[in-house]
Amino acid sequence: MTRAAPRTAALRRTTRLAASAIATAVLLAFGAAGCADGGDGGADGGRSPMRDLAAQKPTWRACTAPPDAGAGGTAPSPLPDGTRWECAFMDAPLDYAEPGGETVELALIRAKARDQAQRIGSLVFNFGGPGGSGITGLPSFAADYESLRARYDLVSFDPRGVGRSEGVECLGDRALDAFFSQDATPDNAAEQETLRSELKQYAEACDENSGKMLPHVGTENAARDMDLMRQVLGDDKLYYFGISYGTELGGVYAHLFPRHVGRAVFDAVVDPTATAGEGALGQAKGFQLALGNFAQDCVDRGDACTLPGSTPAEIEQFVTALLDRLDRQPVDGIGDRKLTQTQAANGILQALYSKEYWPYLEQGLDEADGGNGALLLALSDSLNGRDENGNYNNLQAANAAINCVDDKQRFTLDQVKTRLPEFREASPVFGDLLGWGLLGCSQWPVPGTWEHPDVSAPGAPPILVIGTTGDPATPFEGAKAMARALGKGVGVEVTYRGEGHGAYNGGDACVKRVVDAYLLDGKVPASGTVCP
Repeated sequence: MTRAAPRTAALRRTTRLAASAIATAVLLAFGAAGCADGGDGGADGGRSPMRDLAAQKPTWRACTAPPDAGAGGTAPSPLPDGTRWECAFMDAPLDYAEPGGETVELALIRAKARDQAQRIGSLVFNFGGPGGSGITGLPSFAADYESLRARYDLVSFDPRGVGRSEGVECLGDRALDAFFSQDATPDNAAEQETLRSELKQYAEACDENSGKMLPHVGTENAARDMDLMRQVLGDDKLYYFGISYGTELGGVYAHLFPRHVGRAVFDAVVDPTATAGEGALGQAKGFQLALGNFAQDCVDRGDACTLPGSTPAEIEQFVTALLDRLDRQPVDGIGDRKLTQTQAANGILQALYSKEYWPYLEQGLDEADGGNGALLLALSDSLNGRDENGNYNNLQAANAAINCVDDKQRFTLDQVKTRLPEFREASPVFGDLLGWGLLGCSQWPVPGTWEHPDVSAPGAPPILVIGTTGDPATPFEGAKAMARALGKGVGVEVTYRGEGHGAYNGGDACVKRVVDAYLLDGKVPASGTVCP
């Protein structure tokens, strides 16, 4: 979800907010190797630690309610046809350079295919983040993918460092309340020093509570985990559906194991050629575009829109003025918590992920302008993984840990200040927030891995790469960059002309028809296909 400070959570790599999380918000408001295709981890013909791990047999049982660290809540409800969710664990090496050493336990979830006689295999999902829990994400979105369950077991997992899979821990709940409410857009030297101090304390807490895991939670290790998972699930190929950051994870997998790729779909695509700074700047442009589209929709509805302004520019000016006022004086939020400028901005970003959430954004802005910040605060809470009882999952902790061990760039205060003008030009509303977010990994205790990942995958079969023209979090250009980087004949571009973060879940019949025909029947569309 972010390439920078966990407090400015909606940055480069993001996952689509579940409708259930939005509903909760409303209720709250009103109450590094090169291309290495060794699927057996490079094992020789005899017994080896990797062969033993690949031969493990997970014990599948009825899923129970995940603990608070894995997003809280109740056990997932059965699917409409009565199929129950099953959960299991598998072991993976903590360090793939020492496969016979310590292991980590990875949590899995599945719903079996309806037609076992025509079953293709397991379709593995990653819904993004990084840091998003597949254990909670897959049941939340299951209705959207029900057609795919005709021939696939739907499978997801908590990646290493996430939720039930040896989840990274940093600050406690009360400390996180304070952390996420603090000013993430400093206006003077004193505020800048406060921000640096808070980030240092956060990084130190992560190191103290999860130091052993921090060097090993990166995307390359997660990709190797998926190849081990493929073998444990009994599949010759990895059938995969990656959304948002899940597209980067899928691209890294395809680079490492091109001959093990089955049918794969990348939706809401991260630009794999962008550095941390370039990715954050691209997202600033994307969210500004989405806000403009929201404002234009408001203007088009005339008197039905409750926000002041007769042009999109005037509505954007209203939003900017509201955020400036909140910087000086927060308003009442939920309980004894106030709505601060940073929380309001994150609440706005959260609601811009999908057009279906625009009514909540309109209502939240209108109410905050009148002194009631409950809805925007609830949306910010959803972004940061806080439930109605004040308990946080580890979404943002894992997000920071994965981003910071992936990204090599470490920005200084002076470097950020130098780049702020281009961020402000890209987004007058969100530029400061996303620009200052570049400091997020500046004091991380573990060095980063790459400037950007290598996703070249010569020899891999065609992979569908779907870009949405109005996507705020992973701008449309990222899909074209991914398709080129995967290589000729591998990346198959599909364009969805619409709004929101993710096309398959957007309700467009054309996108669904193209993807289903590919995943279920192997029909590869022409590259350049446009929907609707």
